[in-house]
Amino acid sequence: MASEAGLSAPDTKLSPDTVDQELAPYAASTAEWVGLSQGQLIWRRFRRSRMALIGMVVLIILYIGMLFCEFFSPYLLNTRFTDNIFEPPTLPRWVDAEGQFHLRPFIYKYDRKVNRETLEMTYTADTSKMYPIYFFVQGEPYKLWGIIATNIHLYGINDKKVPIFIWGSDRQGRDLFTRCLYGSRVSLTIGLVGVFLTIIFGTTLGVTSGYFGGRIDDFVQRFSELLMSIPQIPLWMALAAIVPVTWPPLRVYFGITIILSFLSWGGLARQLRSKTLSLREEGYTLAAKAGGGSDWWVISRHLIPNNASHIIVVATLAVPSMILAETALSFLGLGIRAPMTSWGVLLEEAQNVKTIVLNPWLLIPAFLVILTVLGYNFLGDGLRDAVDPYTR
Repeated sequence: MASEAGLSAPDTKLSPDTVDQELAPYAASTAEWVGLSQGQLIWRRFRRSRMALIGMVVLIILYIGMLFCEFFSPYLLNTRFTDNIFEPPTLPRWVDAEGQFHLRPFIYKYDRKVNRETLEMTYTADTSKMYPIYFFVQGEPYKLWGIIATNIHLYGINDKKVPIFIWGSDRQGRDLFTRCLYGSRVSLTIGLVGVFLTIIFGTTLGVTSGYFGGRIDDFVQRFSELLMSIPQIPLWMALAAIVPVTWPPLRVYFGITIILSFLSWGGLARQLRSKTLSLREEGYTLAAKAGGGSDWWVISRHLIPNNASHIIVVATLAVPSMILAETALSFLGLGIRAPMTSWGVLLEEAQNVKTIVLNPWLLIPAFLVILTVLGYNFLGDGLRDAVDPYTR
């Protein structure tokens, strides 16, 4: 009818030049991925996330400070200055009281006075004398990683009677910056060690549960549901009470780590179980079984590698939970105990409102916990997007 009315159908054919022009952007974007390994593809995708890069840089800085805490800190962990209890931060200055600029940073000594009306200790800076800050100075001897004996610290001042507290001091006159660096060894590593054990438990039980099914699946899932249904704080208190008080600090550390790992594998196991239920019906899995591959071969060569991207993302997002759990346990007095220190132990001093109002710098460990948690969350979000490098 259209031809009888003198109308013709539109020409839908495209010339080769038009096709090339429309497909050129897609061909160019695809060409840059050709020849790249899986690791290179993931890195290219990861670099596009600015927040993930910021989180990675923050975590690198924190872990470098943890590894070289003796060098970066001006004092040792338990070095005390009894005349400088609850001293506010002595921030480095470049401009003196007369308005003159100095290339080398310096600090002023604090004078202590008692307010006769409130009976509170007050600190006022004595601007009559400057104390220059020097770098790579000789101080208290220590062993780096327990091996290298040295006494070089990153910064300090020559007058040993005048301490430098860039983050203030605590109730025993100890440098809070030093204690935060030493405490990061527990707070930052307990997350890594705990997540490593969680991955082993969760991956093994989750993939095994989804692959075999039946009674094994029922037992693993019901047991994980039982753990997840118990309130965390009472369970923490019960399990932490099992750890003997007479144990040395290092054994307590590993005991708390195992407890946290034992409580955290259920979520990962349930997630991997659901993914394994679908992966075991894929063609490559059925082909491996039809070719005579054993169950262990199928699980280790096919199911676990195909769950690797999910495991990596869950691991990066689970580390903050471990850190927060350790901080909460130590804050409640159920985790790490003195003489060991962690960010949770340091926050014990900030439990009452009076201390927070008068000495707000004691809350700095809480900001370190927040910074670490945000860094891991940003890193986990970036890895979650990067494991599928072909997405735009």
